[in-house]
Amino acid sequence: MLQYLMKTFSSFSFGCRVNLAEKEALDRALVSKGYINKENRADLYILNTCSVTHKAEREAKQHIYQIKRLYPKTKIVVTGCAATNWQKTGEKVKEIDYLVDNQSKEYIAELIHKRFGLSKQLKPSINSNEALRSDKFIRSGRIILKIQDGCHRFCSFCIVPYLRGMPKSKSIERILEQIRQNKEFNEVILTAINTQAFGYDTNEKFTDLVKRVLEETEVKRLSFGSIHPWSIDEEFLDLYKNYANSNRFAHFFHIPLQSGSNKTLNLMKRGYTREEFTHKLHKISELNPYAFIGTDVIVGFLEETDHDFEDTYDFLRETPISKFHVFRFSKREHTAAYHLSKRLKTPSPAKAQARSIKLRNLSQEKYQKFVEKHLDREFEALFLEKRIDGSQLALLNNQIPAYIATEKDMTGQLKSVKISELKNGILFGRVV
Repeated sequence: MLQYLMKTFSSFSFGCRVNLAEKEALDRALVSKGYINKENRADLYILNTCSVTHKAEREAKQHIYQIKRLYPKTKIVVTGCAATNWQKTGEKVKEIDYLVDNQSKEYIAELIHKRFGLSKQLKPSINSNEALRSDKFIRSGRIILKIQDGCHRFCSFCIVPYLRGMPKSKSIERILEQIRQNKEFNEVILTAINTQAFGYDTNEKFTDLVKRVLEETEVKRLSFGSIHPWSIDEEFLDLYKNYANSNRFAHFFHIPLQSGSNKTLNLMKRGYTREEFTHKLHKISELNPYAFIGTDVIVGFLEETDHDFEDTYDFLRETPISKFHVFRFSKREHTAAYHLSKRLKTPSPAKAQARSIKLRNLSQEKYQKFVEKHLDREFEALFLEKRIDGSQLALLNNQIPAYIATEKDMTGQLKSVKISELKNGILFGRVV
């Protein structure tokens, strides 16, 4: 007798854009097997988790509990870094019906189909991209491609290498093929756990990938999830110089620097100094003053004194970084920092919180000043679907959001726009 077939699925991803890329790839794989993407009350709910902090794991568990309460008959499949960590530590979350660790994630669609579907392949009803119009990126004419996984650097605070393993990359040829197969998208977002580790196992380089995508495909806009500090070398800066005024290159650089204190960077095993990176940041800004640079910062790290924090604050204030995500240090088992914390002190929670607030306030001030520069200037913009009061949300070619006056639905289209107003921190404009 045939088992009941789980025909519909819904999925959600926490954490980085690599997780989003994995979610999109899984969604496509399931649709290609005949499953139907359904937003609510699906037979299967697949969650891709993050484990970069304890907070990330708590949020994943809360999400799982909520889904089980809302849809008690739905089978919950959990994968990703938190799932891998729970498996390694033996932690049980009883609401999970099926756990797939990172090592098996590549085959997750087949594993799900074997566990919950019929043994035979279902006939897909429609094109996978059409079937996934509920995905906010696909709906807006963007596609996220994962180019690399894993990391070899073992920064002292980071649990990711223990959960994702050593670097594994797609070949440049395979990535080019994927882009050519998805030519209906106006923006391709390349994402990686560590861009510097791209090609670590295939004898290729990240800069070569970027160059060949721009030279050998017709992609209208190329952007990145994050570009890691070690990838911003002279070769990359020379390449960017050639495209600094091009609309095909999204002028957005999210560079996770983590600290502006040389002492803290050394304890973190980051392998660069604030002086080295100050030069590179200013170089990007000189090539294109409208390049939007963001970063991640950890506060409350081991032995962080008031002086160390002020070093970070001054670095962020003086460099052309316009936005930063601030995280409080989270001790993760197995990392070097976890063991070092047994003999090295961390600031009190109250002090770490005060430092977080101070950096977030600085981030808001710098972002406001950066967006003010956009007034009375023209940019190419990609339209998203969100609308308010006769305007539609769009991303300028440096990924800054703006609302553009239009009565038509322009979702997924690239248009030249002129920014005319800044109101409550939000840019407004019109189509040129």
